[in-house]
Amino acid sequence: MMKRIAHFFMLSCRKATELIEKKSVTRLSVKEKIGLGLHKSICDACTAYEKQSRKMDELMQHHTHTHTSTTNTEALKNKIINGLPEN
Repeated sequence: MMKRIAHFFMLSCRKATELIEKKSVTRLSVKEKIGLGLHKSICDACTAYEKQSRKMDELMQHHTHTHTSTTNTEALKNKIINGLPEN
């Protein structure tokens, strides 16, 4: 019985990352919150992804509030798409 319950809530990394992104724009259902919490408790990669995703959201929000020019926004967009140059 416990195996069935665990399987019901267990998520793949792909689904976990979808929920991490969804969580940044809307509320998750109880099932989604439980599933994501269980997954992150055993998956260091998804926990790190969530941290990085939150940081990216913060940086983008800060950028959009401090740099309203289209040119700067396009330059940042291109850097993200094409990757940052290596030093």
